[in-house]
Amino acid sequence: MTALLVLEDGRVFEGTPYGAVGETFGEMVFNTGMTGYQETLTDPSYHRQIVAMTAPHIGNTGVNDEDPESGRVWVAGYVVREPSRIPSNWRSRRTLDDYLRDQGVVGIAMPGTRALTRHLRERGAMRAGVFSEGGDIGELVERVRRSPGMEGADLAREVSTAEPYVVPARGRKRFTVAAVDLGIKAMTPERMSERGCEVHVLPATVTAADILALDPDGVFFSNGPGDPATADYAVESLREVLDAGVPFFGICFGNQILGRALGLGTYKLRYGHRGVNQPVQDRRTGKVEISAHNHGFAVRAPLDGPFETPYGAAEVSHVNLNDDCVEGLRLLDRPAFSVQYHPEAAAGPHDAAYLFDEFCELMERRRERGSGAQRVSPPASEAQSFGAPQARRSATEDTDDKKGAKGA
Repeated sequence: MTALLVLEDGRVFEGTPYGAVGETFGEMVFNTGMTGYQETLTDPSYHRQIVAMTAPHIGNTGVNDEDPESGRVWVAGYVVREPSRIPSNWRSRRTLDDYLRDQGVVGIAMPGTRALTRHLRERGAMRAGVFSEGGDIGELVERVRRSPGMEGADLAREVSTAEPYVVPARGRKRFTVAAVDLGIKAMTPERMSERGCEVHVLPATVTAADILALDPDGVFFSNGPGDPATADYAVESLREVLDAGVPFFGICFGNQILGRALGLGTYKLRYGHRGVNQPVQDRRTGKVEISAHNHGFAVRAPLDGPFETPYGAAEVSHVNLNDDCVEGLRLLDRPAFSVQYHPEAAAGPHDAAYLFDEFCELMERRRERGSGAQRVSPPASEAQSFGAPQARRSATEDTDDKKGAKGA
């Protein structure tokens, strides 16, 4: 059988079926990670996207039962160059091909993944379809063009938990965290649990009243799929959380929601950042972190210094050194910050794990100063040392968790 990958601009790639046989539609994107394919497949942020892996060999370590980031595969389709014929790993339970078939994920193995990636870098992410049994090219292109795009797509509610659940703290409980699930990855509450946080994971549409009813020490907004311009419900909740002065930490989609809550705009990147090798600079320390990414939208914010918001002064805390994309925001007069990348490192490097420690520091400082305190950011004299990566070792560096040192 000859499978086809058809892009909305008429470009067509040929290959062989991989995974389930059928047809699928989604936004065509690429991931530059050399590892972490299982985490990629199960990351809710990839909902309604066809993902091409730029690493040439995929499936070498098979699929295990420990590494999924959610209870199912979320990608709409999967594109690889050369699937592994024989997986080899002591934790492997099944082949990637079998896993994709069991999950109903239509894929294609084809020799043109490098050409596809170059095409997307030049033309931008676009709609696409994978067709296991081929078909008339003209008709398939038209069907792809009629499929929904990513701009204007409200997807966080489609991937969020339907009911609240709790991830208990490991060891002594230090804090209670209310985590709004906009597409959360399983490792994120685990990273907080390692630090003594009892994490209450809540649906995407939860109200601020329900969040604050938990009397949390801190509030967290997760990563997630879709266009942040559609998530007014999350923006409204976050604004009330900021009004209450509760420490806030956001990742990825949560960073975009914080941006909107501050009155900033968002925009769609040409082809996005997806992989485990993006260089991000912490503007407080000048240190460069190699970081894991998965986003197609970004926040538009001034890069030349602090700017005013309805919640006081704010600043861009991190920037991407490849394209100057905003990678982090921080309020200077309230306990709130966010980053566009993924410090939970599943899969990916552990450079940014210290951000979970910073969140815990904010919660500790608020507790020490009383719930009515508004200014918990450090004075200028402390800014250089506050949260500096070299000042601490993360729980990930000190002990291997159940997943091992993935992606390192």
